[in-house]
Amino acid sequence: MTIGEAAAASGVSAKMIRHYETVGLLRPHRAANGYRVYADADIAVLRFIRHARDLGFPLEKVRRLLALWRDRNRSSAEVKRLALSHVEALEAKAASLRAMAASLRQLAEHCHGDERPECPILDELEKAP
Repeated sequence: MTIGEAAAASGVSAKMIRHYETVGLLRPHRAANGYRVYADADIAVLRFIRHARDLGFPLEKVRRLLALWRDRNRSSAEVKRLALSHVEALEAKAASLRAMAASLRQLAEHCHGDERPECPILDELEKAP
């Protein structure tokens, strides 16, 4: 199938399919005319990548997960370790986002939000970290 068909079948844009090929996550067959030809196995890989990315895994961890997925002699312990490590990173990021939201909420509570030019939000942003 063509890249457009692969994109439709996998839910991954043609641009991202090309990117995944460039970074070595996917190696489609090339026809004699140089066009990429995607097989069902390539679509399965693209769906795997898409789902892992939807869960927030960075590309380097997607690469490792793909290697483990392909390795039928893998240890599930390594897969679990990768997943739990990612959970910790997501939880840390969520905590950071909650702290940012709380800071902005507090600044917004102190802003009059009227015609006056004074604005504690802009005043805070002006400060160097």
